[in-house]
Amino acid sequence: MTEIPLLNVPSSNRGENTSNSTICPDWNDWWEIVYYIVPKYINTICVIGMLGNVFVLFTYSLHKGPLKIAEIYLMNLAVADLIFLMCLPFWAENIRREFNWPFGKFLCCSTSASISLNMYTSIYSLVAVSADRYLTFVHTLNYRGIQSRTMAKGICLLTWFFGVLFSIPTFMFRTVKHYPLWNISACTLDFPTPLWETAESLVFNVVGFALPSTAIIFLNFSTIRSLQKKSREGRALRTRSCKEHKDTKATRLIFAVVLMFLLCWTPYHFFVFLDILYQTEVIKGCLWGEVLNFGEQFGYTLATTNSCINPVIYVFVGKYFRQKALAVFSQFIPCGFPLSSVPFKEKSSYFNKFPSGVV
Repeated sequence: MTEIPLLNVPSSNRGENTSNSTICPDWNDWWEIVYYIVPKYINTICVIGMLGNVFVLFTYSLHKGPLKIAEIYLMNLAVADLIFLMCLPFWAENIRREFNWPFGKFLCCSTSASISLNMYTSIYSLVAVSADRYLTFVHTLNYRGIQSRTMAKGICLLTWFFGVLFSIPTFMFRTVKHYPLWNISACTLDFPTPLWETAESLVFNVVGFALPSTAIIFLNFSTIRSLQKKSREGRALRTRSCKEHKDTKATRLIFAVVLMFLLCWTPYHFFVFLDILYQTEVIKGCLWGEVLNFGEQFGYTLATTNSCINPVIYVFVGKYFRQKALAVFSQFIPCGFPLSSVPFKEKSSYFNKFPSGVV
């Protein structure tokens, strides 16, 4: 099994570790549904996601004020999502052709590596922004001295470096391989030994999800507890500063982005973990093989949704992002164009300096 299910040959090539007496069920009708629905869904996600992430990048790039630290991480996340979305049409066509890859070896290797790169860069960007929120609220006094945009940009470069590093095996071992049984030439991972495949899946599962997810959950849980404690203290004293109110709103968006990432990616990594058990023959049978094939197809299709939903979260949850977007894009609106649909507070912020909130 590979790290990216959209590239797999779906039929029971997993059945190699089953006994000869096992009779595998016929899933062809279900796969016909996959071939019809999934490419359309992926292409829709691609269009919406590209428009949304370009909108986010324009907003952050063209806004006159300096980016806040959390905004640097979110912009980094938007770039990673945009690269990922640019690769999706190739895999949509691949699925529509029943996994018969028509684009040649170079695109097989490069787009596969780009998809892997997105996953690593995205989740470690979320670790970074979660750590920033944690240090801001839990270790406020100690963190103020080391807080800087230069450090945030350096951390973003590190996430890209390690993302590229962990994506090298995908680029090296991807190839277009002919499968006479299904009469297709599929873009697949072709490792030297089965042990390589198991090791790569284990690294992908642990380094690419389990460890960073644990860090994200701990950091955000600690931040939530700190915010709740400050809120209780504020109610007891019947005071709440304007900055505290802004910081709470800004952090709410970070929580929403993190939660959506975990909801979208957890099912896929769960099936990757089951596949490791299948590769090591802890679980056996061609029924398990087909369940894992369908499970990873479902999991990865859900995961693609995450790359288009972040801009939606920014618009609906991020009050300060909406203000920035209004300031940027109102420059292109002709004079006298009515802004009656914009709430008064957001409308007035166009003429004033923005608050110190993150997004």
